[in-house]
Amino acid sequence: MNKRHLLFLKDVIWFTCTAFGGAQAHIGMMLSSFVQKRHYISKEELLELNALTQILPGPSSTQTLVGVGYKVGGLPIALITFLIWIFPSAAIMCFAAISYTMLGQKDKFDSVLKFIQPVAVGIVAYAAFSLGKTVLNSKIKIWLAVASVIATLILSNAYIFPILILLGGIISSSIDTPLEESELRFKLFSKINPQKISYFIGILLLFAALGALINRTSPFSLPIRLFENFYRNGIMIFGGGQVLVPFMFTEFVEMKQYITSKEFIAGFALQQAIPGPTFSFTSYIGTMTMKNSGYGSLGQILGSIVAVLGINLPGIILVLFIVPFWNDLKKITRIKNSLSGINAVSVGFMVAAFVLLLQPMGINFLSISIVAATFFLLLYTKIKTPALIFAGVLLGILF
Repeated sequence: MNKRHLLFLKDVIWFTCTAFGGAQAHIGMMLSSFVQKRHYISKEELLELNALTQILPGPSSTQTLVGVGYKVGGLPIALITFLIWIFPSAAIMCFAAISYTMLGQKDKFDSVLKFIQPVAVGIVAYAAFSLGKTVLNSKIKIWLAVASVIATLILSNAYIFPILILLGGIISSSIDTPLEESELRFKLFSKINPQKISYFIGILLLFAALGALINRTSPFSLPIRLFENFYRNGIMIFGGGQVLVPFMFTEFVEMKQYITSKEFIAGFALQQAIPGPTFSFTSYIGTMTMKNSGYGSLGQILGSIVAVLGINLPGIILVLFIVPFWNDLKKITRIKNSLSGINAVSVGFMVAAFVLLLQPMGINFLSISIVAATFFLLLYTKIKTPALIFAGVLLGILF
């Protein structure tokens, strides 16, 4: 490891501690820090990496940053970059969950929730509006979004998400792509190593099989099933960290009832107030899920690790796997066009999440006023999400 590598990792640490605002803000900070200030990579390379992450499932900020690390120092620097980026926020979320369940802080958390809950719901509403304003620019995309809202609310099943994502991608790709490229696709896919694909899919199948075979009373059962759950969701999540909300809420609150809706919203609100990747929210969910595992705080820490690795691993594998032949992949317009349909479906997921989160919060004048105020403050002012979360915490402490 040379001086350039050490300087890069030092910059990654600083970036991790100051990266508020989600994927859109993160790419601007990377441009300023890694391109304009340090010249680790060119502007074109950074934008290429960001474009690649837009057509892959998983955490786009994490994938882009890991891709920069890969270009700077290969696989070792890429992996160290990932650990630096994910650890602080994941550790904070894990500690918050342990505090909630084991350190006698539940009453204090609950007193703050009456203001934090509607702020969090307002943030989801703004995220859905912002993505929808960008993505829903045709009738077919609007209909895809509406259909995904209806299907999500009616079926309330985690397994509807991959079906809707697949259909959205197929429909938009079929409509927007001319009938050509077959030779280019063949040339591209002939370069793909089937063994690497088998590793990617094999991890999911292995843990799914282990989760099914191991007796549910075994102490190993829940961590294994959790890893499979998060890894599977990591394969399906397009559109940024906010799309985590409907996936996680449907599976872990409504279907499996591992955590309550209040606990879920509290964790989501906390994540919005700290720097780092939105996907670190899964650390909180994994920790809360393991609260009754019988292993105390060690079991909860295991839940955090399993969740964070599970949700991030598919995206990291994909970005490191695809970077070498991205120049060929980006030429296939059918792949790029499928993204518009997937994003339209993701907007529907976020609208459904807004509706789902309203229900446990309770609809009254105070909560609706706070939701509306949060939405309009984000829409019309430069006030950032962490400031609104801290304001909610302060109101909860004072009142």
